[in-house]
Amino acid sequence: MTDDAQAENAPQFAIQRIYVKDLSFESPNAPQIFLEDGAPEIQVGLQTEVTALGDETYEVVLTVNVEARLAERTIYLVEVQQAGIFLARNFPEDQLGPLLGIGAPNALLPYARELISDLTTRGTFAPFILQPVNFEAMYAQQQADAPTDEPATH
Repeated sequence: MTDDAQAENAPQFAIQRIYVKDLSFESPNAPQIFLEDGAPEIQVGLQTEVTALGDETYEVVLTVNVEARLAERTIYLVEVQQAGIFLARNFPEDQLGPLLGIGAPNALLPYARELISDLTTRGTFAPFILQPVNFEAMYAQQQADAPTDEPATH
């Protein structure tokens, strides 16, 4: 095999585009909430979704929901859908899932983190810094929760 043929058949992973798919910030109890004191309780939810766009092109969407509450009142709600289009060429099927379920979300996370921090700051709240995420554990959990094709035994 020539060097050109080997290079052509080598696995390739590339980011083609990173973009904001959906973005929402709400502070339903402003301005009254600004007068209240106390440490907010913050809940963070994460989800990833992969969609094939073609034979070798995939959209990966990282959805992050952040809700800050003080007692029973909502301080703010943030929803970010940070998306990317990724090229994944010449990968074995068993490597494609982890690549798109772990590698791609890791590439998207810093962009989502920056958006969330910026939105909370623009709402005049302390910046919320999204902590590192173990996408490997998330992916493993999703795989464990996925239904199997094997018949159930009783």
